Amino acid sequence: MTYALQTAVLATLLILGAPARALAEESLPGASVEPLLTLARAHNPDYASMRFEAQAATERIAPAGALMDPKFRVEWMDVTQAGSQAPTLWPNDVGSTKYTLMQDLPWFGKRDLKQNIAAQEAQASQGKAQGSWAELAARVKTTHAQRYYLHHTKKLTLELLDLTTRLAKVAQVRYAGGLAMQQDAIRAQLEQTAMQTELVALQSESRQVDSRLNALLARPSNAALAAPERLRPLPVAAKLNPDTLMARVEHSNPQLFSEASRIKSAELGRELSLKNRYPDFTLAITPTQMQSRITEWSVMLELNIPLQQASRRAQEREAQAMLDAATARRAAVANQLLSELSENLAGFDAAQNTEKLATSSQLPQAELTFQAALAGYENGKLDFATLLDAQRQVRQAKQAQLKAQLEAQMRLADIEKLLGEEL
Repeated sequence: MTYALQTAVLATLLILGAPARALAEESLPGASVEPLLTLARAHNPDYASMRFEAQAATERIAPAGALMDPKFRVEWMDVTQAGSQAPTLWPNDVGSTKYTLMQDLPWFGKRDLKQNIAAQEAQASQGKAQGSWAELAARVKTTHAQRYYLHHTKKLTLELLDLTTRLAKVAQVRYAGGLAMQQDAIRAQLEQTAMQTELVALQSESRQVDSRLNALLARPSNAALAAPERLRPLPVAAKLNPDTLMARVEHSNPQLFSEASRIKSAELGRELSLKNRYPDFTLAITPTQMQSRITEWSVMLELNIPLQQASRRAQEREAQAMLDAATARRAAVANQLLSELSENLAGFDAAQNTEKLATSSQLPQAELTFQAALAGYENGKLDFATLLDAQRQVRQAKQAQLKAQLEAQMRLADIEKLLGEEL
Protein backbone atom coordinates (compact mmCIF):
# COMPACT_ATOMS: atom_id res chain seq x y z
CA MET A 1 0.00 0.00 0.00
CA THR A 2 1.49 3.35 -1.03
CA TYR A 3 1.94 6.22 1.42
CA ALA A 4 -0.77 8.29 -0.34
CA LEU A 5 -3.26 5.42 -0.09
CA GLN A 6 -2.45 4.86 3.58
CA THR A 7 -3.00 8.54 4.24
CA ALA A 8 -6.36 8.48 2.44
CA VAL A 9 -7.54 5.43 4.38
CA LEU A 10 -6.50 6.99 7.70
CA ALA A 11 -8.27 10.23 6.85
CA THR A 12 -11.44 8.34 5.92
CA LEU A 13 -11.41 6.43 9.22
CA LEU A 14 -10.94 9.65 11.16
CA ILE A 15 -13.82 11.31 9.31
CA LEU A 16 -16.12 8.34 9.91
CA GLY A 17 -15.12 8.08 13.57
CA ALA A 18 -15.62 11.77 14.37
CA PRO A 19 -19.45 11.67 14.41
CA ALA A 20 -19.38 8.61 16.65
CA ARG A 21 -17.08 10.33 19.12
CA ALA A 22 -19.23 13.46 19.03
CA LEU A 23 -22.37 11.40 19.60
CA ALA A 24 -20.75 9.62 22.56
CA GLU A 25 -19.77 12.97 24.11
CA GLU A 26 -23.26 14.37 23.56
CA SER A 27 -24.84 11.35 25.24
CA LEU A 28 -22.94 11.96 28.49
CA PRO A 29 -24.84 13.92 31.14
CA GLY A 30 -23.35 17.02 32.68
CA ALA A 31 -23.39 19.67 29.98
CA SER A 32 -26.48 21.29 31.49
CA VAL A 33 -28.49 20.76 34.64
CA GLU A 34 -31.82 19.62 33.14
CA PRO A 35 -30.70 16.09 32.11
CA LEU A 36 -29.03 15.72 35.50
CA LEU A 37 -32.32 16.45 37.27
CA THR A 38 -34.10 13.92 35.07
CA LEU A 39 -31.56 11.23 35.94
CA ALA A 40 -31.69 12.06 39.64
CA ARG A 41 -35.48 11.87 39.71
CA ALA A 42 -35.43 8.48 37.97
CA HIS A 43 -32.52 6.80 39.76
CA ASN A 44 -31.67 8.38 43.11
CA PRO A 45 -32.33 5.68 45.76
CA ASP A 46 -33.01 8.08 48.65
CA TYR A 47 -35.75 9.82 46.70
CA ALA A 48 -37.11 6.46 45.53
CA SER A 49 -37.34 5.24 49.13
CA MET A 50 -39.31 8.35 50.12
CA ARG A 51 -41.72 7.84 47.22
CA PHE A 52 -42.28 4.22 48.22
CA GLU A 53 -42.89 5.25 51.82
CA ALA A 54 -45.47 7.78 50.61
CA GLN A 55 -47.10 5.06 48.52
CA ALA A 56 -47.17 2.75 51.54
CA ALA A 57 -48.80 5.47 53.64
CA THR A 58 -51.46 5.94 50.98
CA GLU A 59 -52.26 2.23 51.06
CA ARG A 60 -52.97 2.51 54.81
CA ILE A 61 -56.01 4.73 54.26
CA ALA A 62 -58.49 2.04 53.24
CA PRO A 63 -57.60 -0.42 56.04
CA ALA A 64 -57.80 2.36 58.64
CA GLY A 65 -61.53 2.82 58.00
CA ALA A 66 -62.43 -0.82 57.46
CA LEU A 67 -64.45 -2.92 59.85
CA MET A 68 -62.66 -5.69 61.72
CA ASP A 69 -63.06 -9.15 60.29
CA PRO A 70 -66.20 -10.92 61.54
CA LYS A 71 -65.86 -13.93 63.84
CA PHE A 72 -67.53 -17.30 63.50
CA ARG A 73 -68.05 -19.64 66.45
CA VAL A 74 -69.41 -23.22 66.63
CA GLU A 75 -70.56 -24.72 69.94
CA TRP A 76 -71.42 -28.43 70.29
CA MET A 77 -73.80 -29.00 73.21
CA ASP A 78 -74.23 -32.40 74.96
CA VAL A 79 -71.78 -34.27 72.72
CA THR A 80 -72.52 -37.58 74.55
CA GLN A 81 -76.31 -37.32 74.56
CA ALA A 82 -76.47 -37.50 78.39
CA GLY A 83 -73.92 -40.33 78.42
CA SER A 84 -75.85 -42.58 76.06
CA GLN A 85 -73.19 -42.50 73.32
CA ALA A 86 -69.56 -41.95 72.68
CA PRO A 87 -68.52 -38.32 72.26
CA THR A 88 -69.05 -36.99 68.72
CA LEU A 89 -68.96 -33.67 66.90
CA TRP A 90 -71.39 -34.59 64.16
CA PRO A 91 -74.21 -32.01 64.43
CA ASN A 92 -77.00 -34.57 63.89
CA ASP A 93 -75.74 -36.73 66.77
CA VAL A 94 -75.25 -34.11 69.53
CA GLY A 95 -77.85 -32.44 71.70
CA SER A 96 -77.62 -29.13 69.80
CA THR A 97 -75.17 -27.10 67.77
CA LYS A 98 -74.89 -23.32 67.96
CA TYR A 99 -73.43 -21.31 65.06
CA THR A 100 -72.53 -17.76 66.06
CA LEU A 101 -71.52 -15.02 63.60
CA MET A 102 -70.13 -11.91 65.38
CA GLN A 103 -69.13 -8.49 64.10
CA ASP A 104 -67.32 -5.79 66.14
CA LEU A 105 -68.66 -2.27 65.46
CA PRO A 106 -66.95 0.92 66.69
CA TRP A 107 -68.94 3.90 67.93
CA PHE A 108 -70.46 6.11 65.26
CA GLY A 109 -67.86 8.26 63.49
CA LYS A 110 -64.76 6.46 64.74
CA ARG A 111 -64.10 4.70 61.45
CA ASP A 112 -64.30 7.95 59.48
CA LEU A 113 -61.95 9.65 61.92
CA LYS A 114 -59.40 6.84 61.69
CA GLN A 115 -59.56 6.91 57.89
CA ASN A 116 -59.15 10.69 57.80
CA ILE A 117 -56.19 10.48 60.17
CA ALA A 118 -54.55 7.93 57.86
CA ALA A 119 -55.25 10.22 54.89
CA GLN A 120 -53.57 13.16 56.61
CA GLU A 121 -50.58 11.00 57.52
CA ALA A 122 -50.36 9.94 53.88
CA GLN A 123 -50.36 13.59 52.80
CA ALA A 124 -47.63 14.32 55.34
CA SER A 125 -45.59 11.45 53.89
CA GLN A 126 -46.15 12.78 50.37
CA GLY A 127 -44.97 16.20 51.50
CA LYS A 128 -41.88 14.55 52.96
CA ALA A 129 -41.21 12.89 49.61
CA GLN A 130 -41.63 16.23 47.83
CA GLY A 131 -39.25 17.81 50.31
CA SER A 132 -36.76 15.02 49.61
CA TRP A 133 -36.95 15.82 45.91
CA ALA A 134 -36.55 19.57 46.56
CA GLU A 135 -33.42 18.84 48.62
CA LEU A 136 -32.04 16.46 45.99
CA ALA A 137 -32.72 18.91 43.14
CA ALA A 138 -30.96 21.69 45.05
CA ARG A 139 -27.91 19.48 45.58
CA VAL A 140 -27.80 18.56 41.89
CA LYS A 141 -28.10 22.22 40.85
CA THR A 142 -25.43 23.29 43.31
CA THR A 143 -23.05 20.52 42.27
CA HIS A 144 -23.52 21.38 38.59
CA ALA A 145 -22.70 25.02 39.37
CA GLN A 146 -19.57 23.92 41.25
CA ARG A 147 -18.49 21.81 38.26
CA TYR A 148 -19.02 24.80 35.99
CA TYR A 149 -16.97 27.03 38.29
CA LEU A 150 -14.11 24.54 38.56
CA HIS A 151 -14.10 23.80 34.83
CA HIS A 152 -13.88 27.45 33.86
CA THR A 153 -11.40 28.22 36.62
CA LYS A 154 -9.14 25.53 35.16
CA LYS A 155 -9.55 27.06 31.70
CA LEU A 156 -8.71 30.49 33.10
CA THR A 157 -5.66 29.12 34.93
CA LEU A 158 -4.44 27.38 31.76
CA GLU A 159 -4.84 30.59 29.78
CA LEU A 160 -2.92 32.55 32.39
CA LEU A 161 -0.28 29.81 32.56
CA ASP A 162 0.18 30.14 28.82
CA LEU A 163 0.44 33.92 29.20
CA THR A 164 2.92 33.55 32.05
CA THR A 165 5.00 31.20 29.90
CA ARG A 166 5.15 33.87 27.19
CA LEU A 167 6.06 36.49 29.77
CA ALA A 168 8.78 34.20 31.06
CA LYS A 169 10.22 34.01 27.55
CA VAL A 170 10.15 37.80 27.30
CA ALA A 171 11.94 38.01 30.65
CA GLN A 172 14.56 35.49 29.47
CA VAL A 173 15.16 37.50 26.28
CA ARG A 174 15.46 40.74 28.19
CA TYR A 175 17.78 39.12 30.71
CA ALA A 176 19.93 37.67 27.93
CA GLY A 177 20.13 41.16 26.40
CA GLY A 178 21.08 42.73 29.70
CA LEU A 179 17.80 44.66 29.87
CA ALA A 180 16.39 42.90 32.95
CA MET A 181 17.59 41.20 36.07
CA GLN A 182 17.76 37.45 36.52
CA GLN A 183 15.16 37.63 39.28
CA ASP A 184 12.53 38.53 36.65
CA ALA A 185 12.98 35.16 34.97
CA ILE A 186 12.96 33.44 38.37
CA ARG A 187 9.73 35.21 39.34
CA ALA A 188 8.13 34.09 36.09
CA GLN A 189 9.13 30.49 36.78
CA LEU A 190 7.79 30.72 40.34
CA GLU A 191 4.49 32.04 39.00
CA GLN A 192 4.33 29.15 36.55
CA THR A 193 4.96 26.64 39.33
CA ALA A 194 2.26 28.23 41.49
CA MET A 195 -0.26 27.96 38.68
CA GLN A 196 0.69 24.37 37.95
CA THR A 197 0.21 23.56 41.63
CA GLU A 198 -3.19 25.23 41.56
CA LEU A 199 -4.15 23.18 38.50
CA VAL A 200 -3.35 19.99 40.41
CA ALA A 201 -5.60 21.12 43.27
CA LEU A 202 -8.39 22.11 40.85
CA GLN A 203 -8.17 18.76 39.11
CA SER A 204 -8.44 16.93 42.44
CA GLU A 205 -11.42 19.04 43.52
CA SER A 206 -13.10 18.46 40.16
CA ARG A 207 -12.82 14.70 40.58
CA GLN A 208 -14.36 14.97 44.04
CA VAL A 209 -17.28 17.06 42.78
CA ASP A 210 -17.82 14.66 39.85
CA SER A 211 -17.91 11.78 42.32
CA ARG A 212 -20.54 13.56 44.43
CA LEU A 213 -22.66 14.24 41.36
CA ASN A 214 -22.44 10.62 40.20
CA ALA A 215 -23.53 9.50 43.67
CA LEU A 216 -26.62 11.73 43.40
CA LEU A 217 -27.38 10.15 40.02
CA ALA A 218 -26.78 6.59 41.32
CA ARG A 219 -23.93 6.15 38.82
CA PRO A 220 -20.45 4.70 39.46
CA SER A 221 -18.27 7.28 41.17
CA ASN A 222 -15.79 7.35 38.29
CA ALA A 223 -18.41 7.42 35.50
CA ALA A 224 -17.67 9.91 32.73
CA LEU A 225 -19.48 13.25 32.68
CA ALA A 226 -19.70 15.84 29.95
CA ALA A 227 -17.97 19.15 30.49
CA PRO A 228 -20.37 21.72 31.98
CA GLU A 229 -21.22 24.10 29.18
CA ARG A 230 -23.81 26.45 30.64
CA LEU A 231 -25.52 27.52 33.81
CA ARG A 232 -29.22 27.91 34.31
CA PRO A 233 -30.57 31.35 33.36
CA LEU A 234 -31.25 33.55 36.35
CA PRO A 235 -34.83 34.71 36.94
CA VAL A 236 -35.84 38.29 36.27
CA ALA A 237 -36.14 40.66 39.20
CA ALA A 238 -39.95 40.61 39.08
CA LYS A 239 -39.94 36.94 40.09
CA LEU A 240 -37.84 37.66 43.18
CA ASN A 241 -40.23 39.96 45.00
CA PRO A 242 -39.77 39.07 48.70
CA ASP A 243 -43.44 39.37 49.63
CA THR A 244 -44.52 37.18 46.72
CA LEU A 245 -41.88 34.56 47.49
CA MET A 246 -42.80 34.47 51.18
CA ALA A 247 -46.42 33.82 50.22
CA ARG A 248 -45.29 31.05 47.86
CA VAL A 249 -43.21 29.47 50.62
CA GLU A 250 -46.21 29.48 52.94
CA HIS A 251 -48.33 27.89 50.22
CA SER A 252 -45.97 25.49 48.44
CA ASN A 253 -43.12 24.49 50.75
CA PRO A 254 -43.25 20.68 51.16
CA GLN A 255 -42.14 20.80 54.79
CA LEU A 256 -44.91 23.25 55.71
CA PHE A 257 -47.36 21.10 53.75
CA SER A 258 -46.34 18.10 55.85
CA GLU A 259 -46.61 20.06 59.08
CA ALA A 260 -50.08 21.30 58.13
CA SER A 261 -51.16 17.71 57.47
CA ARG A 262 -49.79 16.68 60.85
CA ILE A 263 -51.81 19.45 62.52
CA LYS A 264 -54.98 18.17 60.86
CA SER A 265 -54.07 14.63 61.89
CA ALA A 266 -53.60 15.79 65.49
CA GLU A 267 -56.97 17.59 65.41
CA LEU A 268 -58.66 14.42 64.21
CA GLY A 269 -56.78 12.42 66.84
CA ARG A 270 -58.17 14.70 69.52
CA GLU A 271 -61.69 14.15 68.17
CA LEU A 272 -61.09 10.40 68.20
CA SER A 273 -59.93 10.52 71.82
CA LEU A 274 -63.22 12.23 72.73
CA LYS A 275 -65.14 9.54 70.86
CA ASN A 276 -63.48 6.96 73.10
CA ARG A 277 -65.79 8.09 75.88
CA TYR A 278 -68.50 6.08 74.17
CA PRO A 279 -68.66 2.26 73.99
CA ASP A 280 -67.95 0.02 71.01
CA PHE A 281 -70.37 -2.76 70.05
CA THR A 282 -70.37 -6.39 69.10
CA LEU A 283 -73.40 -7.79 67.24
CA ALA A 284 -73.98 -11.53 66.90
CA ILE A 285 -76.58 -13.81 65.37
CA THR A 286 -76.82 -17.44 66.50
CA PRO A 287 -78.88 -20.17 64.82
CA THR A 288 -79.19 -23.36 66.89
CA GLN A 289 -79.38 -26.76 65.20
CA MET A 290 -80.99 -29.79 66.79
CA GLN A 291 -80.46 -32.97 64.83
CA SER A 292 -80.95 -31.99 61.19
CA ARG A 293 -82.84 -28.72 61.45
CA ILE A 294 -82.51 -25.21 62.84
CA THR A 295 -84.89 -24.90 65.74
CA GLU A 296 -84.19 -21.40 67.10
CA TRP A 297 -82.43 -18.13 66.40
CA SER A 298 -80.70 -15.81 68.86
CA VAL A 299 -79.43 -12.23 68.51
CA MET A 300 -76.76 -10.80 70.81
CA LEU A 301 -75.60 -7.23 71.47
CA GLU A 302 -72.40 -6.69 73.46
CA LEU A 303 -70.71 -3.41 74.38
CA ASN A 304 -67.77 -2.41 76.46
CA ILE A 305 -68.34 -0.17 79.46
CA PRO A 306 -65.97 2.86 79.45
CA LEU A 307 -65.38 2.96 83.18
CA GLN A 308 -61.67 3.87 83.08
CA GLN A 309 -62.32 7.60 82.85
CA ALA A 310 -58.97 8.64 84.30
CA SER A 311 -57.20 6.73 81.54
CA ARG A 312 -59.42 8.30 78.87
CA ARG A 313 -58.90 11.83 80.21
CA ALA A 314 -55.15 11.24 80.07
CA GLN A 315 -55.50 10.15 76.43
CA GLU A 316 -57.49 13.29 75.68
CA ARG A 317 -54.84 15.49 77.29
CA GLU A 318 -52.18 13.64 75.32
CA ALA A 319 -54.09 14.28 72.07
CA GLN A 320 -54.39 17.99 72.91
CA ALA A 321 -50.68 18.20 73.72
CA MET A 322 -49.85 16.54 70.39
CA LEU A 323 -52.00 19.11 68.60
CA ASP A 324 -50.29 21.98 70.44
CA ALA A 325 -46.88 20.50 69.59
CA ALA A 326 -47.76 20.15 65.90
CA THR A 327 -49.01 23.75 65.78
CA ALA A 328 -45.87 25.09 67.48
CA ARG A 329 -43.64 22.98 65.23
CA ARG A 330 -45.24 24.39 62.10
CA ALA A 331 -44.77 27.94 63.39
CA ALA A 332 -41.10 27.23 64.12
CA VAL A 333 -40.55 25.70 60.69
CA ALA A 334 -42.27 28.64 58.99
CA ASN A 335 -40.09 31.15 60.87
CA GLN A 336 -36.94 29.24 59.94
CA LEU A 337 -37.89 28.93 56.27
CA LEU A 338 -38.80 32.60 55.93
CA SER A 339 -35.51 33.56 57.59
CA GLU A 340 -33.57 31.33 55.17
CA LEU A 341 -35.49 32.84 52.25
CA SER A 342 -34.56 36.35 53.33
CA GLU A 343 -30.90 35.38 53.70
CA ASN A 344 -30.78 33.73 50.29
CA LEU A 345 -32.48 36.66 48.58
CA ALA A 346 -29.90 39.01 50.10
CA GLY A 347 -27.08 36.71 49.02
CA PHE A 348 -28.53 36.41 45.51
CA ASP A 349 -28.72 40.19 45.13
CA ALA A 350 -25.15 40.58 46.39
CA ALA A 351 -23.89 37.95 43.94
CA GLN A 352 -25.59 39.64 41.00
CA ASN A 353 -24.23 43.05 41.98
CA THR A 354 -20.75 41.59 42.41
CA GLU A 355 -20.85 40.03 38.95
CA LYS A 356 -22.01 43.30 37.41
CA LEU A 357 -19.18 45.22 39.06
CA ALA A 358 -16.61 42.62 38.03
CA THR A 359 -17.85 42.60 34.43
CA SER A 360 -18.40 46.31 33.88
CA SER A 361 -15.68 47.84 36.00
CA GLN A 362 -13.12 45.55 37.65
CA LEU A 363 -12.23 43.38 34.64
CA PRO A 364 -11.93 46.16 32.01
CA GLN A 365 -9.78 48.23 34.36
CA ALA A 366 -7.58 45.25 35.20
CA GLU A 367 -7.09 44.43 31.50
CA LEU A 368 -6.16 48.02 30.71
CA THR A 369 -3.74 48.03 33.63
CA PHE A 370 -2.15 44.80 32.41
CA GLN A 371 -1.75 46.07 28.84
CA ALA A 372 -0.14 49.24 30.13
CA ALA A 373 2.14 47.28 32.45
CA LEU A 374 3.14 44.92 29.63
CA ALA A 375 4.03 47.83 27.36
CA GLY A 376 5.90 49.52 30.19
CA TYR A 377 7.86 46.37 30.97
CA GLU A 378 8.81 45.86 27.33
CA ASN A 379 9.99 49.45 27.21
CA GLY A 380 11.92 49.09 30.44
CA LYS A 381 9.77 51.58 32.36
CA LEU A 382 8.24 49.06 34.80
CA ASP A 383 9.70 46.12 36.66
CA PHE A 384 8.51 42.53 36.31
CA ALA A 385 6.85 42.49 39.74
CA THR A 386 4.47 45.25 38.61
CA LEU A 387 3.65 43.25 35.49
CA LEU A 388 2.85 40.14 37.56
CA ASP A 389 0.64 42.19 39.90
CA ALA A 390 -1.28 43.47 36.88
CA GLN A 391 -1.70 39.93 35.61
CA ARG A 392 -2.98 38.82 39.01
CA GLN A 393 -5.55 41.63 38.97
CA VAL A 394 -6.92 40.34 35.67
CA ARG A 395 -7.09 36.86 37.11
CA GLN A 396 -8.81 38.07 40.28
CA ALA A 397 -11.40 39.96 38.26
CA LYS A 398 -12.26 36.90 36.16
CA GLN A 399 -12.37 34.69 39.23
CA ALA A 400 -14.67 37.23 40.90
CA GLN A 401 -16.99 36.82 37.92
CA LEU A 402 -17.02 33.04 38.24
CA LYS A 403 -17.44 33.11 42.03
CA ALA A 404 -20.35 35.52 41.74
CA GLN A 405 -21.99 33.26 39.15
CA LEU A 406 -21.49 30.24 41.43
CA GLU A 407 -22.90 32.10 44.43
CA ALA A 408 -25.96 33.24 42.46
CA GLN A 409 -26.64 29.69 41.26
CA MET A 410 -26.29 28.26 44.75
CA ARG A 411 -28.59 30.91 46.21
CA LEU A 412 -31.12 30.28 43.44
CA ALA A 413 -31.04 26.54 44.16
CA ASP A 414 -31.67 27.20 47.87
CA ILE A 415 -34.55 29.58 47.09
CA GLU A 416 -36.19 26.99 44.84
CA LYS A 417 -35.70 24.35 47.52
CA LEU A 418 -37.57 26.57 49.98
CA LEU A 419 -40.33 27.14 47.44
CA GLY A 420 -40.58 23.47 46.56
CA GLU A 421 -40.85 24.42 42.89
CA GLU A 422 -38.96 26.13 40.08
CA LEU A 423 -38.93 29.89 39.72
